[in-house]
Amino acid sequence: MEIPVHWQKSSFSGAEGPNCLEIAGVPDRLLMRESDVPGTVLAASRAEFAGLVAAVKAGEFDPLNVPGKR
Repeated sequence: MEIPVHWQKSSFSGAEGPNCLEIAGVPDRLLMRESDVPGTVLAASRAEFAGLVAAVKAGEFDPLNVPGKR
């Protein structure tokens, strides 16, 4: 049985352009994709997604925080 997926665009993406982050919830997973590449989907548990969001907010992926990249 195929589970219907209802994608929701991020409110930070704006109304124009194809570069939008979309997210959908399915049982036990959150799905993420870019609207300009809808066939590529990242799946994560809710805990994994919360960890990703926390890391982004903490600046862990900021190039200025990478040793040797200043």
